[in-house]
Amino acid sequence: MNSSIDAPLHDPYAALRLPEFRRLISARVFYTIATRIQGLAVSWQIFKLTNDPLALGLIGLSEAIPSIAVSLYAGHVADTIRRKNIIVAGVAVLLLCAAALWFFSSPLGIGFLARGSFYTLPLYGVIFVSGIARGFLGPALFSFMPQLLPSRERLSNAITWNSTTYQAASVIGPAIGGYLIAHLGVANSYAVATVLLVVALLQFFAIASRPLPPIEGEKLNLKDSVLSGLRFIWQNQLVLAALSLDLFAVLFGGAVALLPVFAADILKVGAAGLGHLETAPAVGSVLMAALLTYFPLHRWAGRKLLWAVAGFGVATIFFALSTNIWLSLFLLFLTGVFDAVSVIVRQTLIHTFTPEYMKGRVAAVNNIFIGSSNEIGSFESGGMAKLLGTVPSVVFGGIMTIVVVLITAWRADRLRRLDLTPEKATAGA
Repeated sequence: MNSSIDAPLHDPYAALRLPEFRRLISARVFYTIATRIQGLAVSWQIFKLTNDPLALGLIGLSEAIPSIAVSLYAGHVADTIRRKNIIVAGVAVLLLCAAALWFFSSPLGIGFLARGSFYTLPLYGVIFVSGIARGFLGPALFSFMPQLLPSRERLSNAITWNSTTYQAASVIGPAIGGYLIAHLGVANSYAVATVLLVVALLQFFAIASRPLPPIEGEKLNLKDSVLSGLRFIWQNQLVLAALSLDLFAVLFGGAVALLPVFAADILKVGAAGLGHLETAPAVGSVLMAALLTYFPLHRWAGRKLLWAVAGFGVATIFFALSTNIWLSLFLLFLTGVFDAVSVIVRQTLIHTFTPEYMKGRVAAVNNIFIGSSNEIGSFESGGMAKLLGTVPSVVFGGIMTIVVVLITAWRADRLRRLDLTPEKATAGA
């Protein structure tokens, strides 16, 4: 009989057939919608209090510093303590942070903020605490997801669905947040975020706990364990190149932190328009990620990653120069399309080439490279906007993103040859 007829067809819903995986991504949807609403509300609140783009950059810095500070230790914890317990504790802390922001937007809280010159300091303090929680959550969530899968054959499909639902929530969150801020105010936005985090916490709690993967080799002391993730990535040119590419692309190419400035002063579309601008990249990401569930990015994955990051930089430049809301929305949509390709290739690469017992520590380094670079990139964008102006700073970031792609393509030959087809999973070596 014809072998092509006998070969099993690709099942785009393979991971979704697992009840525990469905529960995980459902919890992440509520968690993501809540944090997106909260992030939009706090950026709008601080910008309206200060009218300063640098203040928006400080939001990212306030979250990145504690997240980076705890990340390596958090990776060690994720490989030594049951990951579900870390996730539940982290989401509980974020729930308390949302409730605190709700208080600071209430009439009593506003009166508290108005005292003295540092009236936004309590808001930054809450963001700082949330950064600590996020530093522990990142490695735990990243390394917990593969434990819910019965085999590695479903890993690529699970990563794609994980990204698809995350981006879908990122579409819904800013849209809801923009509506709430425009029609019901910042306080009600924080209230909705708080309720959604309660739902997410209950969903995470309902997932059955999993034992840690067995440790291979000699058990390390705390110092060596904390640093082992860095050593693993430093010695793996392929993973290092992919992470470095995304690190500098996100660091220089992030215009998202300045969207309140574009909404208020350049495009003049207000809070509701800000919600649409925040949503546009996520719409692009969710549509591309959904497409990739049917057509996985395996062959020539490295080249596709490089082209996607370059496209992200080009779209960022043209977004900065646009003064038309519809063109701006389309260009932000394209940044989301390109970002989805980058995220899925990078996560598949890391999961494929990292041993299960080290995934928490490697995810912690990934969190430093990528997760926190979003916040540091926000600070860079705010600082450059203060120095050069909003539009020139975003154009500069897009140009630097393209430069980073060119350098990576020149230096990282193994990344150019990366092939993630299941039967190969090689770097062309």
